Formats: sequence, C-alpha cells, structure tokens
Amino acid sequence: MRPADHLHSPSRPLVAAAAQRIHRGFEQYNRQFRRITTRARRRFEHRDWKGQMADIALRIELYETWARRTVKGLREDLGEQLLDHELWPAIREYYGLRVGAMPDAGFMKTFFNSITRRVFGTRGVDASLEFVQPPPEEGIESLTMRRYPAWDNLEQSCAEILHDFRFRGGYADADGDARLMADAIRRSLGEDADARCLRFEFIDTHFFQGTRAYLVGRMRLPDETRPIVVALRNDDDGICVDTVLLTTEQIGVVFSYTRSYYFADPTSVVAAVQFLHDILPDKPIDELYTVLGRLRQGKTERYRSLIRHLDRTNDDFVHAAGEAGLVMIVFTLPSFNLVFKVMRDVFRPPKTTTHDDVHQSYRLVSRHDHAGRLIDTQHFRNLELPRERFSAELQDELLREAANSVSFHGDQIVFQHAYVERRVRPLNLYVREVEPAEADRVILDYGRCLKDLAETNIFAGDLLLKNFGVTSAGQVVFYDYDEVKLITECNFYELPEPDEDYPLMDHGTHRFVGANDIFPEEFIRFLAMPVRLRQTFLAAHGDLLTADYWRGVKRRRLAGEVAELVPYERRSVASRALSG
Repeated sequence: MRPADHLHSPSRPLVAAAAQRIHRGFEQYNRQFRRITTRARRRFEHRDWKGQMADIALRIELYETWARRTVKGLREDLGEQLLDHELWPAIREYYGLRVGAMPDAGFMKTFFNSITRRVFGTRGVDASLEFVQPPPEEGIESLTMRRYPAWDNLEQSCAEILHDFRFRGGYADADGDARLMADAIRRSLGEDADARCLRFEFIDTHFFQGTRAYLVGRMRLPDETRPIVVALRNDDDGICVDTVLLTTEQIGVVFSYTRSYYFADPTSVVAAVQFLHDILPDKPIDELYTVLGRLRQGKTERYRSLIRHLDRTNDDFVHAAGEAGLVMIVFTLPSFNLVFKVMRDVFRPPKTTTHDDVHQSYRLVSRHDHAGRLIDTQHFRNLELPRERFSAELQDELLREAANSVSFHGDQIVFQHAYVERRVRPLNLYVREVEPAEADRVILDYGRCLKDLAETNIFAGDLLLKNFGVTSAGQVVFYDYDEVKLITECNFYELPEPDEDYPLMDHGTHRFVGANDIFPEEFIRFLAMPVRLRQTFLAAHGDLLTADYWRGVKRRRLAGEVAELVPYERRSVASRALSG
C-alpha cells in the first residue's frame, strides 16, 4: 500500500489538505506568472518598454509572494502539526503521486521543496522532506512547434513564418522582411547546400526581451541541423525584422546569463529548455531555465549540477582569482565554472556599507534589466558543502572572518547566505595577460559597459577594474554589487574650486554631503591601468569623468526614455533611445 494509505483517519484529511494547499499555491503563482508573461506581447505591440521593465521585477517577486502565502495557509490549516516531521513524508508522497504525470511536474516539486525549507529552515538537503531526484525529462516532442518546408521558394517560406508570428497591426514591410530573411539564410547555407530539402521548425511562441521579440527555431537539412533566431523590432516605422542570427555563437549571446529574463509561453517549459539545449549544447540547463524566467528551477538545476560535479571530481574549493574583496570572501572550484560569495562579518576599510545594504543591492540587481552587463546571481540560504573539499587556507579565513554566517557541522560547511554566479576573468588580470590590441579592445568595452549600465539606470559605485570581468565571449561585465545605486537616486557634481577656506579634497574622500552625491572627476583615480590603456580609455570615454554626462543620463531616465541595448550587431539600424 502507498504510505499515505497507512495514515490513521485523523491524519489523512490533514495530509490531503496540506498537499492541496501547496498545489493551489503553485497554481496561483504559475497562473500569475503566465498572465504577466503573455502580456509582453501587448507591451511590445504598444512599445510599452517601461511596462516591460516593470514586469521583470513584478514577475520575479511572485514566487516568494506565493511561497509565503502558502506557508501562512499551512500554518492555519495544520496548527502545531505544521512542524510534525512524521507528517511531512506522507504529504510529500501524496503530493508527488498527484502531480508526477503533469507537464512541468519538476516545477511543482521545486515549489514543494521551497515550502518545506521555509517551514523547517532546512540546512543543506533533507531527503526525508524534499523531492531530491529530478523528474524524467519530458523531451522536445512535447513542445508545440510550427514547421515550414522550404520547397523551392525560400522567400515564400519566410513570408509564411512571419505571417504565422504576426502582430496586431502587421509588419511595416512583410515582403521586404521575407527577402531579408531569405538572403541571410542563403548566405549562411552557402551555394553548395541543398536547400530543396530545407525545413524550418520554430517554437510556437514569441520570446520577448527588452525592446525586442524573437522567433526561436532550427533549420533541418539532409545531413545537419542549424539554429535560427529572428530578431524583431518595433520603432517609429512599425514592426520589422532587425536581423537573423544563424550561428550558435550569436544565439548564445542572445541567451546569455548576463541578459534579462525572457517573456515566453511555450506549451512546456521543460521541453523548451531541452530544445534550446539542443541548439546551444554548451549552455548549462540551469542557465536556460533562468533566462526563461524560471529562476527557482534554474537554481535547483544549478545545485544538482554542482552536487553531480562534486561526486565525480576531487579538487578543492580555493580562493577565486583576483584581489581579495573588502566585503566578500570569494571562492571557486577550479574544475567548475561558478564562484561563491560569502559576506565577511566586518567589512574592510574603506567600505562603510552594512550587511543589509549589500543584500538589498543584490536584490536590486536581481530585479533589474541586466542588458548584457550584469551577471545573474543566485542567493542560496543554508547551502551545505563538504568540508573536505575546502583548502586549509580557505577554511581558516571562513572561520576567522565569516563566523557569523558560516558554521561547521561534522563533515559539512553550512553557509547561511551565499551568492553564486558564473565565473569570469577579472578585468584587471585580463588586461595584463593579453596582447596590447586585445587589452585596448576590452578597455574600450569597459567604458561601454559603464555607459550601458548607466542607460539602464545603474551606477556601479566602485569602478575599479577588479570589480569587472571578461566573459568567454569577450564582453566586459560588472559583478561586484556591493555599492550599486540607481542613477536617478544619485546627485552628480563638479568638484568645487579650492580656496584658502576650502582646500583641495583629501584623496581618500570619495563623497561629500550625502551617500548619493557623486563627483565624476574623481573617477580618474579608479583607472589604475597602464598609461597607454588610460589614454585609450580617456580618448573614447572621457565624458564619463564629467558631471554633465551623468546628469544627462539621469534626465533621460527620469523622462522615461528606455535605451536600446541589443545582444547582436545591428548593421542597418542605428542604436537609439525610445520613449515609453
């Protein structure tokens, strides 16, 4: 007999009610998630970019909101029995038997685990309370696709694709867009390709991100399969094709961990992730869940991936490359592409922020438009890792400087709070390791990174090169969020002229007056780089050292302008700001 059937009669109704309460909480969360997701189409059609950005934060908050409401409901339903360890395995069993065959069942089980962790404050993983084994993969076949044989008229096939993925009001020039698509595909396939057997397959939903909509699919040929992503824009001239991406390198950037989450509503998220992984095999599964907005499932998959990796390797966690952080202890596993950040008990001078300030900064970034310049970070509570895998030096520092949030339990180290993100090469190290031409390129991209952040209303706070990194795609990104602020909350001033009563400012001082008062002329002292690189930087980005530049950015943000920062080269359309 199943475990739930063994329960004596007074407990059986409690088990059923608790399982139903958790399932209802997930369904309400998921319903609201999909409602916000589906209105992205209307946002795109009406060019409501501000609304789209606001929905990023709103959708992220949903999970925590419904998890809290569900725990509150369980407390009302179960009373003192809420903390009865003997009851919860039966609840898990009852719940699992009823959701196991549903589409995206893994999401429902992840939600169940989130509830038990909040109820019991679980350290590490409690296999007696949680679903530990991943559910069977659903496979791509459960994903609704749209298929288009190319026949001998590629333009006609492209026109059919655009027609099926049309918007209210239509395209500004559908025939021209079909020709643009067909020409790009022909160039990609080459003259020797047998296009007569070509077939297109597209996921049956738009993918919305920022000011763009994407069609995501693949091209099937007799002896190979290639990815295809069509980027659509909506500007003063109407909706049209902006570009066609036809390589895994280009498309990998579009689905990067440094970009904001997509608004897409496929028939099965699990199957959509499998499809994306099929066309982007180097992308980790956990990151694909995350870029589709399913952050908790991405977090679950990342943890599973870490544990699997630990089981088949034997290298130690060590300090991450780069200078030691004043706020965070940062460590990594050399054979795995993640870094782990743990706050020090006492921040090193000259840092004056508090632990709560840092948590709020990371929360701000998680809810903000990443625009390709911010690394996605996951916050783990009560993360448990094997003590034997930590170097003696790292263990000593954790005990000495993070004892308030790090504890040792037998053969495990438990981190009360840990921020986990992809590992990149610190910029200050990178420029020393590469040829001069590459160093020049990334220093210029560092300046563009600061400007892209500003256009999304982010002021990095600490501009030292050590707080920026270079991705495998060669892009400069920001990853130290200790002092992140919104541009619209900052005040930018010129340095006052010195006189006898007001001497030159002490070099050790960064701000006068208030915490959000900024003097851009001071930024020069953050540019600790060789003279040649500094000259290269200033020649292209000297405006970053003027208060006028930052005040102009602030005015545009307060006026509601949303900048277009797209993850691909735009050959025919100049970048511009959009009102919204």
